[in-house]
Amino acid sequence: MDIPKEGEIVQVHSYKHDGHIHRVWQETMVLKGTRNIIIGANDRTLVTESDGRTWITREPSICYFHAERWFNIICMLREDGVYYYVNISSPFVFDNNAIKYIDYDLDVKVFPDMSYLILDEDEYADHKKKMGYPEVIDKILRRNLETLLSWIKQRKGPFAPDFIDVWTSRYEFYKNMKSEK
Repeated sequence: MDIPKEGEIVQVHSYKHDGHIHRVWQETMVLKGTRNIIIGANDRTLVTESDGRTWITREPSICYFHAERWFNIICMLREDGVYYYVNISSPFVFDNNAIKYIDYDLDVKVFPDMSYLILDEDEYADHKKKMGYPEVIDKILRRNLETLLSWIKQRKGPFAPDFIDVWTSRYEFYKNMKSEK
């Protein structure tokens, strides 16, 4: 698997279990790229839905993808604090200048005070039947949801107090480098 370079602009592709594209984010700047972790950032990037509709993100975001965890984390930087949107998903692969993963419907919304809501359980149950999610996938996703909830409670990974400061500084550094060119 290729590894994206820091400062590089890549796309993010979300798929569904049946192989269909779900959503594409046009531009995400890589802040860290290793075999196991990609941390990226974007601000007001174009997003294209599977039906062709488009929209633009409203605020800067730091994005965390892991090659061994079945979730990815979007940290949305808003005036009243950091909100997190977590996709329960396959681990990422980096292919053809894009971060790619399978979205498994379940989402977790985390508020600045670290309270959270588990979202879309009905959508998960519906897609599990329609797309035939194997029982092993269900077990993996449930176990990773438990891991994610422990990360939130322990303020681990992207939920750690200094995570946002470190990566927003890095994002500003790369944006300034690009604007000087």
